Parts: sequence; structure tokens; C-alpha cells
Amino acid sequence: MYTDVEQWAEIRRRVLTGEISKRQACAEYQIHWRTLTKILEHEEPPPFRQSAPRAKPRLGPFLPIIHQILEADRQAPPKQRHTAERISQRLRDEHGYTGCASIVRAAVREWKQTQAEVFVPLSRPPGEAQVDFGRAEVVVAGEPVTAAFFVMTLPYSDAFFGCVFPKECTETFQEGHVRAFAYFGGVPKRISYDNSRIAVATIVGQRGAKPTREFLRLASHFLFGHRFCRVRRPNEKGHVEVMVGFARRNFLVPVPEADSWEALNRVVEQRCRADRSRHLRGQPATKAQLLEGERPALRPLPAHAFEARRVELGQANSLSLVRFDANDYSVPTAYAHQPITIVGGLDEVRLVCRDRLVARHRRHWGAERVTFDPVHYLALLERKPGAFDYARPLEQWHLPDAFGVLRRRFEAAWGPAGVRHFIKVLRLLERCALDDLAAAVGRALAIGATTADAVRVLLEQRREVPVALFRLDGRPHLAGVSVPRPDLGAYHALREGGVS
Repeated sequence: MYTDVEQWAEIRRRVLTGEISKRQACAEYQIHWRTLTKILEHEEPPPFRQSAPRAKPRLGPFLPIIHQILEADRQAPPKQRHTAERISQRLRDEHGYTGCASIVRAAVREWKQTQAEVFVPLSRPPGEAQVDFGRAEVVVAGEPVTAAFFVMTLPYSDAFFGCVFPKECTETFQEGHVRAFAYFGGVPKRISYDNSRIAVATIVGQRGAKPTREFLRLASHFLFGHRFCRVRRPNEKGHVEVMVGFARRNFLVPVPEADSWEALNRVVEQRCRADRSRHLRGQPATKAQLLEGERPALRPLPAHAFEARRVELGQANSLSLVRFDANDYSVPTAYAHQPITIVGGLDEVRLVCRDRLVARHRRHWGAERVTFDPVHYLALLERKPGAFDYARPLEQWHLPDAFGVLRRRFEAAWGPAGVRHFIKVLRLLERCALDDLAAAVGRALAIGATTADAVRVLLEQRREVPVALFRLDGRPHLAGVSVPRPDLGAYHALREGGVS
């Protein structure tokens, strides 16, 4: 193939302008007549075109086997598919292939290039969003945690919001939406999701057909439409897929450390806001300016707040414990063996029996932890005072020193029954705060009271609110009312034993 471009141009000029003949050109430049003909037909050397693929005498008979293996891999788990090296080994061991592995690698690469999926560029109308969860390593309160990284993006303006949670679940899914809508200043008209169990209850064909109840509650509150992508087709929400990786690499590197989840989320939000100042290639303005232009396409935020929570049905066991999300929480012993409705939020777990709230606890995000409220077991301990010093719910209960003094006085005055009297005092915590009861106990010790009833009276006395003096100021309609003085003659007669 003749490829000297400078000589090519020179030959064309001299022959086509009549400076030399074709025969002279072939002799002077030592080229073939067919080469000269091609030079005169084309202004520049044409690219090499192979009329037929090169023969592969050694690998050719094995190509159908390679293609069969690669086709079968489409149905295999992604992490258990053949590598080119593994295919080469199988060809040698099972089919007698004697060629080198590099030829097999080239054949595999060529086949995959011809089979690679081609995508259609999609438009990005304003007011639409995409949501996904990722994973990120963080350190919260000194403890390394694999956090769930929630990301919502607005592809039109390329603005995005991210926040981290202890795990991916219904409550964090909902809370992520609440925070994202507040960050964007509005609600997207439609949001795209994958087919996670949090959002999808039933999948028909390749898409989610029936959303979960809690997802519908979220959509009904904020009035946004939704679209579930096809199964294993993350490219249908490719913008958020890319932004999850971008945010993780740029906002969470090095591994962030914070005293609490809220402190960590404040840092992530600050970095999201700083990112809005970027001007992307091909865009007419910065992200912040595009977001301002997109806001009219967003729905306004609802007037009342949305509670991110998950509701489950459970039952208290014989230890008055209810299990929720792999952790146990106590209820009063009166509700043991009873059905309990569990309302799990981000920070708190509420336990409801029928229509009554019976307990509330700070939520644990670990597993196999037990949270006791000692007050829940006092009614049972009053009937079984012998277990008071060995009760597990009371192990970590640190009461003011005055309570220890009171117990010793009760035991000195009442003997073994003093523990039961002491428990009666503690049961006053079922309807009052610890500080109020501690003040009443201190008063009882000061006056030498040694009964639970005396402590109760002192507590109620402390909690009494004096009645304010009634005044007529501001009540002109009562100014003319006259109340006659009472006649106390009948009372005096009664005191003297007479009859009026």
C-alpha cells in the first residue's frame, strides 16, 4: 500500500498538469501502473480495506465453542462467568486446543464488542428526579460503619442531594425524600426508582407493578408520580447511578468521621451546596442557576410535615419484650403476651397496645440489643420483691443517692417488707419525673418519714399549683353581680347541738 502523502501529491500534480506522462511517472517513481491509476483517482491515500477477514487456522475450529460458552454465560450469575483465561483452559483441557491464550483473549474481546448493548440518549425534562442508594464507609462516634448513602438527582440541572443513614430501610428511604425535597425547595413531578423491596411489593414482568403501602403513603403526601426501571437495567436511571459514585469519591474521601449521624449529614449537605457552583461542559449556566430555572417545574412542599416511620405488628413475650428490626424493647409487664403495634422512626420506637401508647424508646441501629425501661418492671417486682436485687432491667439504673438512704431506712423500719415499700416509692415514677420524685424523697428523709404513702403525699404537695387570686379586671359583665353574705346562724346552731 503506497502511503507517502507528500509524493502522492507530487505525482498527481505533475501527471495531471501534463508535466510528465504516466509512463515517465512509473519509471521515475518506480511504481506500478495500477498504483499510479489509484493515485490519480484519489486526492489522498485511501484507508486500508480488508476485503475478507483473516483466516484463523488454529483458532477457527474453536470459535463456535467460544461463542457457545459466552452465550451460556448470559444466564449465569455475573460473578461466576467465564474469563478469557478460563475459556482458554477449557479449550486446552476439553477440546485439545494447542494455541496461545492471547488469541483466545482477542476472540473473546471481539465477540463482546459485537454484543455490547447500545443506548439511546434520553432527554432530561425539568421537574423529574432519580433516586438510588449506595454504600459508603464512615466513622460515627468512633465506630466504623457501612452506611447507606441516599442520593436524589435532578438530571435537568444536574443538582443532587445526598445523606447517609445507618442502614437502608423504609424509614431512611422516606427521610431521604423529606430532606431532599426541603433541599431542592420543591417536589419533583416524577421520580425514577429501581425495584427495591422498600418501594416495590410485586414485580410483574420486568417492572415493579405494585408499590408498597409505605411508598404509596409517601407519594400520596407529596403528590409525585413514580416510575420503576426494568429489572437489572440501571441505565434507565443512569444519572443517579453516576452521581452516587461521584459523590462518594468526592464527598466521602477520606473516610469521614463525625460525632453523630446528623453532624455527618450536615457536612455532606454543605458539600452538595458547594457543588452547585460548578459549570458543566455543554451547559449554559452553573448548576445553581439551572436549579433556579427548574424550580417552577417542581411542586410546592406540603403545608404539614411528613413522618418517616415504619409500622409493624408484633407481640410482647413473657419477658415483656417486643422485637423490632433485630432488637428488643420493653413494655410494661401488664402488656406481656399482648399484640403490640410497633412504630419505628429514625430516632425513636413507639409501642402501642390497642389505642394506647405504652412505651417509647431511643432506637438502636445495631442488632441483638435489648433496651429496658426499669419502670416497666416495677409492678411485677412489687409482687416479687425477692428478685429486686437481681433484676436485669435494673442493672444499669443509676438513681440519686437519696434513694439508697431511703431504702435502708425502710428496711430498718419494716424489715424484709421494707423492699416492697421502697418499690412502691419507685412506682411513683410511672406518673412523675425522676427529679420531682428525688425532691420528694429528700423531703421525706429530712422529716423522718418512713412510708411510701408519706412520700406520695409530699410528691403531690410539691406538684400542687396554687390558685391565683380571681380579679374582675377585663370582665366588665361581672361588675354588676352582687353576692349576698352567707348566713352562718345555722352553722352555729349545729355546733351547739341545736336545731335551726
